[in-house]
Amino acid sequence: MAHPSIMFGDMASPIPAPEPTATKGARSFISHPAQAPGFSPGLDGAVKKEPESQLQELSMGPNPLTGIPTFVNHQLHREHILLHMAAVFRNWARMGYTEGISGHISVRDPEHPECIWMNPIGKHFGLMNASDMVCLEIDTGKIVGGNRTRPVNAPGYHIHSQIHKARPDVHAICHAHTIAGRAWSAFGKPLDMLHQDICDLYNSIAVDSTYGGIVTAAEEGQRIASVLGENSKAAILLNHGLLTVGSTVDEASFLFGLLDRSCEIQLRVEAACAGNPELKKKFVPDEMALFNFRMAGEKNWLYAEAQPDIEYEIEMAGWKIRQGLATMTVDGRDADW
Repeated sequence: MAHPSIMFGDMASPIPAPEPTATKGARSFISHPAQAPGFSPGLDGAVKKEPESQLQELSMGPNPLTGIPTFVNHQLHREHILLHMAAVFRNWARMGYTEGISGHISVRDPEHPECIWMNPIGKHFGLMNASDMVCLEIDTGKIVGGNRTRPVNAPGYHIHSQIHKARPDVHAICHAHTIAGRAWSAFGKPLDMLHQDICDLYNSIAVDSTYGGIVTAAEEGQRIASVLGENSKAAILLNHGLLTVGSTVDEASFLFGLLDRSCEIQLRVEAACAGNPELKKKFVPDEMALFNFRMAGEKNWLYAEAQPDIEYEIEMAGWKIRQGLATMTVDGRDADW
């Protein structure tokens, strides 16, 4: 996939093409349930092992999809993360996910995993640039890099920091107050497996049963982290909104959009059924839902799913979204850190 040059003022500094992670060979291709009579899906909800990447088998022709790239140094990786964060926010604006100053994303720094990058509070998602992001220490909230001209969202920090502490496997978290997400969250119920795409989150959606108010302290962040649990990739927060996590901001953001669209689909289906009692919902069978999850719910596949929207936003934003990326660093450790 194309990675545009980074621009600093009048200087063009091309980012070297990242090295793609290796994908599995054809022998790792997942058998269709109908072709595997002994297939045991484990329908108790315990989908714990990360599926193997199926990208190579699901793309035909030259230059097959490869998934999450690797980088020759931490700074190039950091610039990639921040550029994609900004693009995700611009996409959120396009999708109508804005609600005043609410909504935030955090991503672990690739060099300093005890630090996270977050968006500044009060800047419109549609105007977000990579150089706007703020780097904070997870344990203390101290700003240790990036943009120092704006504060971050304090409730967002309380939520994200506690999830990052509880889930070392989580590198990115997305949270916003969307229309469909808040509407469905009012029921405190899980989403049905009504369509193929929601199977990316099969047995991976936690549902909150308590509304804790505006998050003002670490305790409520800890409670939300406990709702998410050890394995879930998404949470429906009662009377609040939606939250997703991932190994990359790309994965977490794609899952966030999928979760929001699935809430809207569920609301429409429920309304149709209420208006016509003869309509009955038909669900994706558990064994097929797990099959779909193992095919398309894997981190490299989900990274690839996010790229069309991210690349579109970067192209539409022009040079400004990437201006100043080389200055986005984390402070060195000193006596105060």
